[in-house]
Amino acid sequence: MAKKKKNLFEINTDFDEGWQADNKKKKEAEEPSEIKIPEKHRLCFAKEKRRGKTVTIVKPFYLETGAIKQLLKQLKSKLGTGGTVKDNSLEFQGELQEKLRSVLKQLGYGLR
Repeated sequence: MAKKKKNLFEINTDFDEGWQADNKKKKEAEEPSEIKIPEKHRLCFAKEKRRGKTVTIVKPFYLETGAIKQLLKQLKSKLGTGGTVKDNSLEFQGELQEKLRSVLKQLGYGLR
């Protein structure tokens, strides 16, 4: 049977004394503390270059996890692009600020 390798910082460490390896825990996504209706949102747009490609970011969303995922699915189908949810923000592949702004306005979201 193969012996499990220990992390360099775990060698000769006694975890019974209250110490723990913090790299073993996964960070859980936090639910937003307050939920707002779409009209009360004030969304900001940002554009980033990642590995030579443009990413459009819209934030902050004050929605439950299920609702923000449903909104992402709806927006991806209307815009015809890929996207993801990260920390109460939506990220879309490509430079889509104008299209995204008009679709969100149709859905009733407040914009800055």
